[in-house]
Amino acid sequence: MGTELLLEYLWVLLVLVALEGLLAADNALVLAIMVRHLPEKQRKRALFYGLAGAFVMRFASLFVISFLVDFWIVQALGAAYLLFISGKNLYDRFKKKEPETSDASAQNGKKAGAAGNQEPEQASKKEFWMTVVKVEFADLAFAVDSILAAVALAVALPPTDFGHVGSLDTGQFAVVFAGGMIGLIIMRFAANIFVGLLHKRPTLEIAAFLIVGWVGVKLAVIVLANPDLAVIPEHFPHSTLWKASFYIILVGIALIGWFASSPKLKRNKEQSR
Repeated sequence: MGTELLLEYLWVLLVLVALEGLLAADNALVLAIMVRHLPEKQRKRALFYGLAGAFVMRFASLFVISFLVDFWIVQALGAAYLLFISGKNLYDRFKKKEPETSDASAQNGKKAGAAGNQEPEQASKKEFWMTVVKVEFADLAFAVDSILAAVALAVALPPTDFGHVGSLDTGQFAVVFAGGMIGLIIMRFAANIFVGLLHKRPTLEIAAFLIVGWVGVKLAVIVLANPDLAVIPEHFPHSTLWKASFYIILVGIALIGWFASSPKLKRNKEQSR
């Protein structure tokens, strides 16, 4: 491989890593929401197993890339699931905000006192593995769009003399694979950061579930633009207008949630006065 060709491949890889990083940010928040109910050690294990499974699934997906376009049903189910957990958790949270009775202050005192012991030492095996399955399913839904975007960039690269892997040139396959794996690693560490934030600022959870729903809308838009459905123009999900609108609204929800929330320790001190 000549120097010029190598530099071209490295440039596309850098672009792909940046793209995967952007996609990983909202995906990581979804994963953080899915595992945050587990104790800390099991959260890390669930994310680790989810990452391991995601490596296998994405690697396998590269070999059946020509069939991925037909997997819009996976994204449809993913969109429905994300919208469901967003709506359900927001409903449950606001349902609890009913007018409090005269002994509300006493109840709040009990809750504040029990806050330190709220997290169980260990969730049941069934609950843990169900969480891992949910993480795997969420990543599968995200992977379809991610891999197709990566392949769209890679196929424009000049072919190498190293043969083929599936329907892709070996060099192109290596770029897509490396970009996808780096994106997964970014997602893994970003998910840990988001889990920590949600525990430090519990009221940020409302914004988090709004973002989960917004990510569900993004998947739904991709599904509706699928050629088999053609409800909206096929190019719309990849247009600058939609991408800019999506991230502006996502960042707006995050900023409003951040400034409207208060750190857990600060809030507990105010309640104890």
